[in-house]
Amino acid sequence: MIQDANRFILYHRYIIERAPLQIYASALVFSPTMSVIRSLFQNENPSWIETSSGAEQSWSHCLQTLEGHTGSVYAVAFSHDGRQLVSASNDYTVRLWDAETGAHQSTLRGVASAVVFSHDGWQLASASNDHTVRLWNAETGTHQSTLRGHTGSVNTVAFSHDGRRLASASHDHTVRLWDVEMGTHQSTLRGLTRWVNAVAFSHDGRRLVSASYDHTVQLWDAETGAHQSTLRGHTGSVNAAAFSHDGRWLASVSEDRTVRLWNAETGAHQSTLKGHTSSVNAAAFSHDGRRLASASNDHTVRLWDAETGTHQSTLRGHTGPVNAVVFSHDGRRLASASYDHTVRLWDVETGAHQSVLRVNTGSGHAVVFSHDGQRLASAAGDFAVRLWDAETGAHQSTLRGHTDSVNAVVFSHDGRRLVSTSYDDTMRLWDANTGAHQSTLRCHTSWIYAVAFSHSGRWLASVSDDHTVLLWDVEMGTHQSTLRGHTGPIYAVAFSHDGRQLVSASNDHTVRLWNAETGAHQSTLRGHTDSVNAVAFSHDGRRLASASNDHTVRLWNAETGTHQSTLKGHTRSVDAVAFSHDGRRLVSASYDHTMRLWDAEMGAYIQTIEPGTFLAKLSFSCDGSVLNTEIGPYDIRKLRWSSYGLTGDRSWITWNGNNILWLPIDYRSRHSTVQGGTIATLYCGQVVIIKSKEGVNPLDR
Repeated sequence: MIQDANRFILYHRYIIERAPLQIYASALVFSPTMSVIRSLFQNENPSWIETSSGAEQSWSHCLQTLEGHTGSVYAVAFSHDGRQLVSASNDYTVRLWDAETGAHQSTLRGVASAVVFSHDGWQLASASNDHTVRLWNAETGTHQSTLRGHTGSVNTVAFSHDGRRLASASHDHTVRLWDVEMGTHQSTLRGLTRWVNAVAFSHDGRRLVSASYDHTVQLWDAETGAHQSTLRGHTGSVNAAAFSHDGRWLASVSEDRTVRLWNAETGAHQSTLKGHTSSVNAAAFSHDGRRLASASNDHTVRLWDAETGTHQSTLRGHTGPVNAVVFSHDGRRLASASYDHTVRLWDVETGAHQSVLRVNTGSGHAVVFSHDGQRLASAAGDFAVRLWDAETGAHQSTLRGHTDSVNAVVFSHDGRRLVSTSYDDTMRLWDANTGAHQSTLRCHTSWIYAVAFSHSGRWLASVSDDHTVLLWDVEMGTHQSTLRGHTGPIYAVAFSHDGRQLVSASNDHTVRLWNAETGAHQSTLRGHTDSVNAVAFSHDGRRLASASNDHTVRLWNAETGTHQSTLKGHTRSVDAVAFSHDGRRLVSASYDHTMRLWDAEMGAYIQTIEPGTFLAKLSFSCDGSVLNTEIGPYDIRKLRWSSYGLTGDRSWITWNGNNILWLPIDYRSRHSTVQGGTIATLYCGQVVIIKSKEGVNPLDR
């Protein structure tokens, strides 16, 4: 119980310190289902939640996630005594943390691409894109000196074990050695033909290893600067290299997705560790040399037996490439830094990672409700589509068959069918009730960007990077016609409500209208000065709206193709647009993180709504008073978010705009959707569904 309580506090520390009452809400809901604390206090769960699914079964390897950086985190390092942790980010800060509690201690301002502690913990060294290395007092955070001499970005730095010397590696194809006390340059190691990605000292300080973009690992005499040997075998840029503590082994990692182990004395290749599915960015030995950790662009950290090279476990949780990894001195903890703006602390000794509804990570993510809100479909990087009961959160079926990541799923209007599109250049039609595969639609010769069912569900249209629109008979699963004319990739497609017309929008700056029954081209609408990203018909089919990278929305007469008005005001690309049911209003959403409401008849601006994020899913309620989005409904009359929803950064579930339930980062994603009183979010393939009770006000305790 004490261990469970400790994990409970560590995992939820961030929100407990900022909103203490969330210990009876978020902390209970998102603790593992087998947590002792969760079980003891289950009667304290929020009264407004009817069902929730997606929580882990038991505590995972991840002890804590350190939030605070606002940019990608490039580097992380423990102090030798394990009491402090330092991270470096492209938000121009270096942050110091208490490694035991995860508490933020101080922030050092300045550009840093790498950071490391001296062995005694008194100094920090940071490497920068401004061609310099900076030394800091680790206790006070004060800047001590700046080491200049490189003529390119400095990628990494390393202290010798005695703290007297520092090595830096740069894009200028050199490694430089520095005297730390004097802050002076000692020597420059030359002879490399491409930029140097990483450098490390052996524990005894006698040798130095460098990893280079030229696919090689170089060993040097750290005292004299003499070149000793070149280790070849990688087929891509070598991103990092590390000595084991006893100096016997050397590990190197590469863009070729492998980790290589070498005999550090002889330079002989020992073994190649395979398993990562993308470039490997970093490696670290545990202090006792028994374990090796590797970090990759595939969003994972892998643990290996350093003696045998066998894979031990895969640590999942990051939502972006993992850039750095380091063991604490006692080998019990591991820290990883990622492009997802976080540092994660892991318990290395705990058992295998357990999860609920978790699949492999990878590109291609989607989560969508059926039109009636009864079902949910999700897609993640394991090439499969999963169907869920949106009421209970129960998994219904897994739809397999694609041979690459699934990038979109769409229900037919009646909810009977589902179509999935994949980077394998195919679409698959499924029975949404049974999960049975109906047909595979092949014809496109490149990536499929969008699909749309006709309102009746009889026809399907798909558009692609191959510049074509394809029409399909859904019942027969057959290709009907190919619509040609666009001269660039096509990003959007939509049927008119009566199914008689089809509209497509392209990178070629045009919108094209087609007869959906015959496939005949009707007209080409010109006027946009950049890619057209979205199109929508009014419900009566008389008007058409198009949204573009040129920051504008254009209104057109759908019957004649004539331009009616240009709606200006957005300051970035406009990527979503929708008409109200009566056709009188229009809403547009932009990457300037605003929605704009327009009078569709007059072409006049009405108001701006600021959700704080880009929203892609827009629709009006039947009476036009509510705007539905993937983060919840917005009441146009009351000028506020209504009912259940999410904040723009997806960190809170809200009620009428008030924060009521914090979402830990493991349950937070831009792949989220809200329908009625049900919130669903997709994170690393895990679907989290929270359904509210009808008639309960969450603000009443």
